[in-house]
Amino acid sequence: MSTDDTTRDDLPFERRQLANWRRTARTLVEALPYILRYDGKTIVVKYGGHAMGEDGVSEHFAQSLVLMKQTGIDPIVVHGGGPQIGAMLERLNIKSEFVDGLRVTDRSAIDVVEMVLTGSINKALVSAINSAGGRAVGISGKDGNLIIAKKLQKVKRDPSGNVERIIDLGFVGEPETINPEVLETIMNSDLIPVVAPIGVGKNGETYNINADTVAGAVAGALNADRLLFLTDVPGVMDKEGNIMPSLTISQAKALIKDGTISGGMIPKVQTCIDALEAGVEAVVILDGRIPHVLLVELFTEHGAGTLLRHDD
Repeated sequence: MSTDDTTRDDLPFERRQLANWRRTARTLVEALPYILRYDGKTIVVKYGGHAMGEDGVSEHFAQSLVLMKQTGIDPIVVHGGGPQIGAMLERLNIKSEFVDGLRVTDRSAIDVVEMVLTGSINKALVSAINSAGGRAVGISGKDGNLIIAKKLQKVKRDPSGNVERIIDLGFVGEPETINPEVLETIMNSDLIPVVAPIGVGKNGETYNINADTVAGAVAGALNADRLLFLTDVPGVMDKEGNIMPSLTISQAKALIKDGTISGGMIPKVQTCIDALEAGVEAVVILDGRIPHVLLVELFTEHGAGTLLRHDD
């Protein structure tokens, strides 16, 4: 007889149902060591705008977060929203351009960026988590001065004249200070913080900050056990297109240098390295379009995606 009676259509319904329950019980038992491993740990999850655009993913994502919280993990969500911002700017006929993957954000655009991130995406994620049985609260980097930011200085070298020039990205910033007590207060109240990547300058200016950068800075400030990047790629690929399950900091730097890691993956991997060097134990790049990929990564033996870790 097959050890998995769930595939036997000739069995009575009760037998097949019992087999389903047994399989669920085995899954829970197999997950138990990993549940104990992460009990009481802080895990920062960066939820990319491309990942959240897929139908049904938000519901799966919310359910996974609630289960993480119920098993004793302290999750923190930092979300992006690039595609959604682009769509709204287009609807409003506001021109937008990118420099090295960063959106040039002028005075008119920053209002739209803040509206979409803090007013639309943030509240939709909070609502999804609450509907799944959790208790979430949405904030931006402005709240409680969570993210004190400064203007990002972008320098480009002119290849013809070998001259450097400063590119004005407008209200694009980078974190200068992270105040972790804001998040700690929320987590101590048994709530899940959902953070929009908007920062505030020392003079009250609003800054649009890359969500990967915010997630890395937050994870570093909290000495998080894990930083999980949910994006629209399955992980870091080698030159043959195969996913690399694990990389050390030195290996990742070497792969950037020899061109294996290229294009838009370079700043993402560099953010992972920065987070590790700031005190995060490990960082994982995952395909956020896969239902419950968070649970696969945390509570199974093999995990998913590419794990970046400290050198041995």
